[in-house]
Amino acid sequence: MTVTDRIALDPLGADIPGEIARLRALGPIVPVELPGGIPAWAPTGYEVLMELVLDPRVSKDPRLHWRLWPEVGEHPSWGWILGWVGVVNMLSTYGADHARLRKLVAPSFTHRRTEMMRPRVEAITAELLDGLDAAGGEAVDLRAAFAHPLPMRMICELFGVPEEMREDTGRLIAAIMDTSDPSPEHAAFVQQQIGTVLPALIAHKSAHPGDDMTTELIRVRDEDGDRLSDEELLYTLLLVIGAGFETTVNLIGNAVVALLRHPKQLTAVRSGELGWDAVVDETLRVHPSIASLPLRFAVTDLTVGDVTVPAGDAIITTYAAAGLDPAHYGAGADVFDATRAADDHLAFGIGVHRCIGAPLARVEALTALPALFERFPGLRLAAAGDELRQVPSFIAFGWQEIPVRLRG
Repeated sequence: MTVTDRIALDPLGADIPGEIARLRALGPIVPVELPGGIPAWAPTGYEVLMELVLDPRVSKDPRLHWRLWPEVGEHPSWGWILGWVGVVNMLSTYGADHARLRKLVAPSFTHRRTEMMRPRVEAITAELLDGLDAAGGEAVDLRAAFAHPLPMRMICELFGVPEEMREDTGRLIAAIMDTSDPSPEHAAFVQQQIGTVLPALIAHKSAHPGDDMTTELIRVRDEDGDRLSDEELLYTLLLVIGAGFETTVNLIGNAVVALLRHPKQLTAVRSGELGWDAVVDETLRVHPSIASLPLRFAVTDLTVGDVTVPAGDAIITTYAAAGLDPAHYGAGADVFDATRAADDHLAFGIGVHRCIGAPLARVEALTALPALFERFPGLRLAAAGDELRQVPSFIAFGWQEIPVRLRG
């Protein structure tokens, strides 16, 4: 296979597991085309992805290492990628710059700080369950009524996002995750929202400081501009607020759907035979909240098997492909099985780029899931499996809606 035979990824992500299987049959790393025609390489297995993520010759900085970065503006249909690589934060920096930005955010996600947030997670969970209880036996969208508001409220409280700005914040992150429309109009909308929603938050917290992470980052910028510029402040908020709730929405929703589709495993969890930690890890392996994350870049020529990835080429981090790799997880890798002990999954990343919010995501999921199934032992899906719709994205891996009946 040559780079002229690039496989176009489905921008809707309608069948991510099937697409992964087709790519894996072509080799350990495959030339692909992202929405709008952006060329990239897709690793198709666990070991290859892990080696590339840990390789210092693989960068996240497009300005330094993406050969096509100067051409992005010449391709109207490439504008959507700017929400991912046209930013300056931990997602798009390399080496010392990445370490500096990560160090500024890390104190908010330490084990101690996360444990301090646990009572608030429990309180919001209980409040949301009370709201669901009021719905009686009617069908409800569990994503909208439970999986989304819990992490959204937690991250907004952590960053001091006022109630009146939360809807706009959620709409912005959803627009960035949506890869179904590579049009210049959609890209312009995203950039307009980034330039409106987040500056409004910064202005609000500058005028009304509080005990929150946005206030702390503003203080760092104002007192020591060498550590955090205006641009870095804006895009760090974009990354951490967005990643801090959208991925956990999918984690909770995906776990609920997996358990309802596998009632024997749900029974085992309820009896204590299986632990909730195992459910969370298996969900992240089979149905990671982020399927493929753009972009990383080859600093030098890289050899993967008998394939050479030229210096300057883009690579996507294919977490879903790693989790479904039969070479690592066996012939049944595509089957949800919480007994398999899948705590080596790569869904939170690995090495210096491991997700900084992973501990909080786990606390939220490990609070929400047992509480939900304890409150509603008769919980069941109100739609056939093939009626559930994947969010329109090759990046995010989750359900647009999760219709359930709370009582049998």
